[in-house]
Amino acid sequence: MRSLSSSCSRRNMLLGTAAVSAFGLPLSACKKSAPSASGVSEVKPPNAASKAAEQVLKEATDFLLSSYPESASSFGIDTGEYVGLKSKLTDRSAAGQAEISRNLDAILPRFDAVNAAEIAPEQALNIDVIRTVFQRAKEGFNFDFGDNALLNYNWSYRNSPYVVTQNTGAFTEIPGFIEGSHKVENKDDAESYLLRMEAYAKQLDGESERTRAASEKGYILPDFLMAKTLGQLRAARAQAPESWGLVTNFVQSASKFGDSYTSRAETIAREMIGPALDRQIKAHADYESQANSDAGIWAKPEGEAYYDWALRAGTTTTLSADEVHQMGHDELAELQGQMDPILRSLGYTDGPVGARMTALAKDKRYHFSDGDKGREEIMRYIDEKIEDIRGLMPQAFETLVPGFVKVERIDPAIEDGAPTAYGGPGSIDGSLPGKYSINLRTPALHNKLGLADLTYHESIPGHVWQGEYTFKQPLIRSLLAFNAYSEGWALYAQQIADELGVYEQTPEARLGYLQSLAFRACRLVVDTGLHAKQWNREQAVEWFVENNGSARDEVQSEVDRYCAWPGQACGYKIGHTAINRLRRKAQSELGRAYDFRRFNDAVVLGGSVPMTVLGRVIDGYIARDKNG
Repeated sequence: MRSLSSSCSRRNMLLGTAAVSAFGLPLSACKKSAPSASGVSEVKPPNAASKAAEQVLKEATDFLLSSYPESASSFGIDTGEYVGLKSKLTDRSAAGQAEISRNLDAILPRFDAVNAAEIAPEQALNIDVIRTVFQRAKEGFNFDFGDNALLNYNWSYRNSPYVVTQNTGAFTEIPGFIEGSHKVENKDDAESYLLRMEAYAKQLDGESERTRAASEKGYILPDFLMAKTLGQLRAARAQAPESWGLVTNFVQSASKFGDSYTSRAETIAREMIGPALDRQIKAHADYESQANSDAGIWAKPEGEAYYDWALRAGTTTTLSADEVHQMGHDELAELQGQMDPILRSLGYTDGPVGARMTALAKDKRYHFSDGDKGREEIMRYIDEKIEDIRGLMPQAFETLVPGFVKVERIDPAIEDGAPTAYGGPGSIDGSLPGKYSINLRTPALHNKLGLADLTYHESIPGHVWQGEYTFKQPLIRSLLAFNAYSEGWALYAQQIADELGVYEQTPEARLGYLQSLAFRACRLVVDTGLHAKQWNREQAVEWFVENNGSARDEVQSEVDRYCAWPGQACGYKIGHTAINRLRRKAQSELGRAYDFRRFNDAVVLGGSVPMTVLGRVIDGYIARDKNG
C-alpha cells in the first residue's frame, strides 16, 4: 500500500502553455486532411449493414466497460450512462472470469454477421480490429489458469500464466488505480470509493481462490518469484491498515463531507482488506515448498501451447519463437555496429560492445547522487527533458495533442517487483493527466546515459503522447490497446527524438538511446530463451548483462518480469521494426512527396491496431498522398 515520504512523493504537472490552450479543443488542423484510420476517404451513407455494425460496436463497448469497470474511471467517463461503474471493479473470481468468457462467446458471432462490403471502410476496420482482439482473447480464456488481460485496458499489456505475481494481481494494480483515477468530488463519489474498497477485498479473495486451483494443476510460481511476491504482500500487511495510501488519500479528500468517512474507510481496510491479504498470503505460502527454480513456461502443463498464444498476443504477429529468437540476435548485431564507432570516439576501444558499455556506465559523470538527493535530481532531469522535447513536437507532427503528463514515483511497496518505468495517457475529458511512473527504489537504476531516452519512451512523444491520439477514435477503439503497437510506437518515439537532434551535443547519450534499442533486441533472445529454449534464470541474466552491458540489478528485475509475463517483452522491438519497415515503404513509394510529419500522423491517427492491420493503414496513407 502506498506510503511515501514527502521528499519521495513529488508529483510534477508538466503541461505547456500551448498545450493548455489546446486542451479540450479539437486536434490541430492539418494542412492536408488528416489520415483516416482506414486510409480510405470514401464515406458510404448509413444503411442497414452500417446500423447493424454500430449496434455491435455499442454492445462491444458496453461489454468491455461492464467487464472491466476500471476503464470507465481511467478514461473519465464514469458519469451519465456509465456512472454505475464508478463503484465497481472487475470480478477476479473464477466465476467472474468465466462470465466474461461466456459473454465473449455470445458477442463474437455478432461480428461475423456484419457484412464488411456494405459498410464504410473505417467502420469495417473497427469491426476487423475488435473481432481480432476478441478472438485472441477467447483463445486465452481457453486456458483454465493464469490471468488473461487482453481486454482490460488498464493492464492489457500483460498476460500471465499465474494469477498473482510480483507484478500481476489486484494487490499491485488496484490501490494505485483507485488512488489515481477515482475522483472524490462529492458524497456520491465518496460512497463509490468505499464500495470499491470492499470490491478490492473481494478481488483479493477471488484471486486467492484461483491461485489455489491453478497451483493444484502445477501452476506454482517459480521460487524466486514466489519469494518476491510473498515479500511484497507481507510487507504491506505489516503496516497498519489505517496508514495505507488507499485509506489516507481518501480521508484527505472525503473528510470535508463528514467524519464518518474516516472510520468507515479504516474499518473496511482493517476488517475486510487486511484479512483478504492474509488469505492471499496463505494461498501462496501453502505451496511455497513445492516451488522450484524452473523459470520458463515450458516447464508447466500446456506450457508450449500457452507460450505460442502469449507470443501471438504480445506481438500481434504469427512469428514463431525460433524466428523471434533469431531476429533478436540479428538486430542486436546491427545496433552494436552503430554503437562501436561512437564508443571508439569516446576512447572505449577494447572488448565487446557490451563490456565497453558496462565500463562507460561506471563513469561517475553520468551518475545521480545516492538516496533522496539522487531521487530529486532524477525528477528535475526528467522535467527538463520533457519540456525540451515538447517544444520540438511541431517538427515531427502536423496534428498536435496536449501531452498532459504527471511524473510520479512508483509506490515503494511494489518497486522491487515493478518495471523500471511505465507511462500512459490520462482521461478523455482531460481532467486526469497521463502518468510517467518512475522506479526509484535506488537512483542507481538510472543514469544520464539513458534517462532522457527512457523519458521520451514513456511520456513525449511516447506513451502519453500517442495515447492522447486514441481519444479521437470511437470509444471502443480507445478501450483496446495492442502491446506491439503501443510499445513499438514508444521505441519509434525514441527514434523520433534522436532524429530531431536531441543527442547532437551528447554522443554518449545517443549511445544510451542505441543501447535501449539493443536492450529490446536482447529481450527477443531472452524471452524466447526462457520460455521456448529452457534457459534458466541465471543464464538469462548473464547473457543479457554480457551482451548489452546493462546493470545486473536492472536485468535481474527485467528477467523476473519476463518469467511472469511470457511474450510481452517481445512486442517492443517487433513493433518498432514493423513501423520502420512501413516507413521505408512509404519513402520508396512516395519519393519527394514523402513527409516525415505526415507519416507520423498516419501511424498515430490510425489508432492502436495489430501489426497485421497497421500495414493497411499505411497503405491508405500512401495512396492518399500519392494522389494529393
